[in-house]
Amino acid sequence: MNGLRRYTVAAAQYPIDRLADFAAWKAKLAHWVAEAADEGAKLLVFPEYGGMELTALDPATVADLHGSIAALGALAERIDAAHAELAARHGVHILAGTLPVRGDDGRYRNHARLFAPNGKSGVQQKLVMTRFEREQWGIAGGAAIRVFETALGRIGVAICYDVEFPLLVRAMVEAGAELILAPSATDTIQGWCRVRVGARARALENQCYVVQAPVVGDAEWTPSLDVSRGVAGIFGPPDLGFADDGVVAEGALDVPGWVYGEVDLDKVAEVRRAGAVFNHAHWGEQLGGAAVPGLAAGVEGVDLR
Repeated sequence: MNGLRRYTVAAAQYPIDRLADFAAWKAKLAHWVAEAADEGAKLLVFPEYGGMELTALDPATVADLHGSIAALGALAERIDAAHAELAARHGVHILAGTLPVRGDDGRYRNHARLFAPNGKSGVQQKLVMTRFEREQWGIAGGAAIRVFETALGRIGVAICYDVEFPLLVRAMVEAGAELILAPSATDTIQGWCRVRVGARARALENQCYVVQAPVVGDAEWTPSLDVSRGVAGIFGPPDLGFADDGVVAEGALDVPGWVYGEVDLDKVAEVRRAGAVFNHAHWGEQLGGAAVPGLAAGVEGVDLR
């Protein structure tokens, strides 16, 4: 596979601000992207529902959960254009903060969008909805599992709750993903810990990297993200070539800013070849493992090179 095998990832602990207008949001985004690019990051990961901060721009709907989701749809193309422009300007890949997007069936689904510096982009929908999304937001689950072929290797995206489900991530890994991005949004330490435990477990069992990037801080003006707790983290397996605890990098609780860590995909190949254990190779030997063969067959490849 051509492309970079070793590079810096920036995972955001991203605060939700009540911004005055779209220009203010663009300026904030540009500042965050420039800061990470100046530090040498090649992949920038923003959190789940980070785009919800733009609901502040419509005073008529900002306090209405469903109304604000609908109003946000009118900004989706401008939001994506801003990310695409910054990815090209700085020569970086950007996983944008996810957005609820209305489909042709009239239902909203949570979209993560990955932007490459060459102008290409791809979408991964969240697949499994939490109770809050099902019972209060009315957000529907997606269907397609995708793996993105990029200049930084094959990348999968498991949005928040999705990373807590082993078979979803395993399908991405069997399709060649060596790096899984897990943008998250949780309003309690318990919720953040569940996603963190899922991210670390997926890194262990697949002997790969997993990056968690959360929303942080208080935003009482919005019913969607009024309280957000978390720490960004970059994880690998606790084995050959990695830290004893598998933690590549981790931030401080609820403190806004970037968390940087180095990803070396050759370490993934080496730990799978010569590690103390072979979790990746031995997957099919677990009880029931042989009952779900060929997971990669249902994964869609998206070429962003």
